[in-house]
Amino acid sequence: MSTELESQFPAGVSPPPRPLPAFAVPDGSVAWSGEKTEVWARTRPPLWVPARTRPLHLLAVVPGGLIVGFWLANFVEVPAALAALVPLQLVWTLVRPEVVRFSAPALLLLLAWFGGSHDVPTLVGLLAATFTWAAAEIRLSKRRLQRQWALAATEGVTATVPDQAGPLRRGRFLMGFGAVLTVVGAGMLSAVSGWDVATDGHQATLVGWFVVGWGLTTSLSGLLGRRRSAALRGAPVPVLRVLVRDGADGDAEVFAVDDMAALRPLFTVATEQWYDDADEDDEDAEEAEERDGRSERDALLDAVEGVDEDDDQPGPLREAVLYGLPHDGAEIVIVSAAEAPEAPGGAGGPVDLAKPTSATASAEGGAPAELVVESSSGPVRPLSDRTVRHRAARQRAGAKRHTVHEELRATAVTESRARLGDEPVSLRRWRAGWADWAAALFMIAVTAAVGLYPDGPTRYVLGGLLGLFGVLTLPQMLTWRITADRSGLWLSGWGRPRHVTWDDLATVRCAGAVLTVDSRQESFELWSVRAERWRWLERKLRLVHPYERTAAEITALWQEPSLRPEGEYVGRGIPLWPLSAVLAVGWAAVLVLVP
Repeated sequence: MSTELESQFPAGVSPPPRPLPAFAVPDGSVAWSGEKTEVWARTRPPLWVPARTRPLHLLAVVPGGLIVGFWLANFVEVPAALAALVPLQLVWTLVRPEVVRFSAPALLLLLAWFGGSHDVPTLVGLLAATFTWAAAEIRLSKRRLQRQWALAATEGVTATVPDQAGPLRRGRFLMGFGAVLTVVGAGMLSAVSGWDVATDGHQATLVGWFVVGWGLTTSLSGLLGRRRSAALRGAPVPVLRVLVRDGADGDAEVFAVDDMAALRPLFTVATEQWYDDADEDDEDAEEAEERDGRSERDALLDAVEGVDEDDDQPGPLREAVLYGLPHDGAEIVIVSAAEAPEAPGGAGGPVDLAKPTSATASAEGGAPAELVVESSSGPVRPLSDRTVRHRAARQRAGAKRHTVHEELRATAVTESRARLGDEPVSLRRWRAGWADWAAALFMIAVTAAVGLYPDGPTRYVLGGLLGLFGVLTLPQMLTWRITADRSGLWLSGWGRPRHVTWDDLATVRCAGAVLTVDSRQESFELWSVRAERWRWLERKLRLVHPYERTAAEITALWQEPSLRPEGEYVGRGIPLWPLSAVLAVGWAAVLVLVP
C-alpha cells in the first residue's frame, strides 16, 4: 500500500480523508458517528465467542475435532456418521452459527442415546456441543442487536445500489468448491464401503462423512452470501456515511465519520471491485463466469497460503457511503473516493509496478473525480477493543519493519543498476537458488513425515493427496527460470516457455514470499513462484532476498532499454512436466515400498 500521501504531513498529523464527490452521496444520508457507533460497537459478542474466523483457524480446530470423533467411533462405538458431527460442529461454530442452532440439540440427543453417562469421550462431546450451542446463540443475538442499532442510525434513509457494483457474482466459487468437496467425500465413502470394519475403516468412513459435511457447509456459505448480496440489488437499501481505507491485510476497514485519525475501526470486510470493460459484450459466457469467480478464489487462496506481506501499510483514509446494514455476517456495498494514483518505480520504493490503464481519471484539468464501488466478497466482521489494540500494535511494528525493508529494497535497486551497467551481455538469466531449494527440502520432509506415518488404506489416501500437491508445486519451485533477451522475458512453464515482450510487460513484483510477473495481454496467465523467507533474519543481517534482487534487476531492464541484453534467446529450455512425472513415479514407489 502506498503511503505517499501521509509522507506529505508532519509526523503525528494524519492527512484528511480523500473527499467523496457530492453527486455520489445519497440525499439525506446520515453520518455514522458519535453515540450511534459506540452503541453499535458495544453489542459485539464477548471475547470467548469466536466471531472472526480465518481459514487457518479452521485448519487448527479440525484436527482436534477429528481426534474426538475417532475417540468416539473407536472406543464408544458411536457410528462414524454421528462421530463426524463433532468436528463439523466446531466448523459450524466458527463459520455458520445458524446451523449450530439446530445441530447442537440434535448432537446432544444422539450422544446421550449412543454414549454412556460415564464415558469420557461422550462427556467431552456433550461439553463441546453445549459450549458451541451457547456461543452460537450469543453470537446470533448480538447480530440481531447490531442490525437494529444500524437501522436506527440510518434514520430511515435508503438508496439504490449504483450500477457500477456490477452483476451478482458472490458465492459462485464457494458453491462450486463445496460441490466438489461433497463429491470427493461421497467417493471416499463409496471406496471404503467394502473394507473390513476395523480401525482404519472407521477412520476413513469418519473422514469421508466429514468431507461431505464440509462440502455442504461450503456450498451453504456460498448460497447464503449470494442470497444476502442479492438482497442489496434492486430495491433501495439503508445507507450510512462512513470513512474507509484498505487495511494492511487487504480487507477494507470501516471507521466512524468523526474518527479522522483512524484510531478505532468498527469492522473489516473483504471486498472486490467490478471492472466493466468496453468490450465486455464480446466476451464469451465461459470467460465471464471464470472472471466472476476469480476474486473469491484468490481471496480464499491468499488466506490459506498466508502470503507474507508484513511490510504492507494501510492505505489512505477515504470518505464513503455504506449500502446495507452492517452487522456480523452481513453483505454490503461500499462507494468511496479513489486513492491517489501511485507513481511506479519511485526511488527507494517497492518494486511494484501496477498495470497501466488506457485512461485514468484524475481531478486535474476539470476531469470528473473517480469513484470506487466495491461489493463484499466476504462477511462483515466486527472488531473488539482488544483486537483493535493488537492491530494497532502490529501496524506500528509493521511501520518500523517497512522502513528497514524499503532500505533493503533501495539497496537492491542501486546494486542491480550498477551491476547491469558494467558491460553489455547477450542474455540475462535468473533461476531457482538457495531459498527455493530450502523451501522445497522442507516441503519434501513434511510430506514424507505426514504421508508415510499412517498404515493401510489411510496412507494411500493421505499420501496420494499430499503427493498430488507436491508434483504440482515442486517442479516450479526447484527449476524455475527467467531469461531476458532484447525482445522481452522468457518464463519457464509446464510446456514451452512463455514469452512476454518488454512493451507488454505489466507487473514485476516481489510481494512477501512470492515473485510475480504479469502481462497486459488478456491471454497471459499470471506467472509466480514462492519461497519461504524469514523477515526478522533479513532485517538483522541486512540481507536482500533473491526475489527482491531479481525483481529489481528485471524492473531496471524494463524501465531503461539501454540496459537490456543485446542477444536473442534461441534455446527454449526444458518444460516442467517431465520432472513432475518423475516425482509422481518416485512418490508412488515410496508409498508402496516403504514399510
